Amino acid sequence: MTRTEYNRTVDHFSDGVYRFILKMCKSKEMAEDVVQDSFMKLWEEVEYIAYDKAKSFLFSTAYHRMIDVLRRETKFGDIENVADRAGDVQEGYTGLQEILDMALEKLPPVQKTVILLRDYEAYSYEEIAGITGLNESQVKVYIFRARAFMKAYIRRPDVVV
Repeated sequence: MTRTEYNRTVDHFSDGVYRFILKMCKSKEMAEDVVQDSFMKLWEEVEYIAYDKAKSFLFSTAYHRMIDVLRRETKFGDIENVADRAGDVQEGYTGLQEILDMALEKLPPVQKTVILLRDYEAYSYEEIAGITGLNESQVKVYIFRARAFMKAYIRRPDVVV
């Protein structure tokens, strides 16, 4: 990949990677750090990665870096950082987007990841498998289960009322 292609990659994919990581970790600072680390890793590997594979490389690198950071923070982190990302319990109807966000937060991490990649970032099953290290069948199962949970969650009267 050339320097021009790298710059084009930054322009085209930085917002998408940032949104994906922010949805996963709920911390602006952590998301910014993870995205920056991912682009640094891409720059280090720039001569080995083709431009058409850069998007997948970035999302995969960012995902794995975020998992590492969250594990380290859970193991060694302080309670204040965890509390910041926990979110507040909201009472009453707050709009469909908020309800979807609340349902998304209740998903297990792997289901949340595949839903974000598929429904929010429009990746194919094959690309999601490459990013997460799962096979396509597992990706499809996790997406099905996540959608079923979210559908059931949205139908609950106590959530909507």
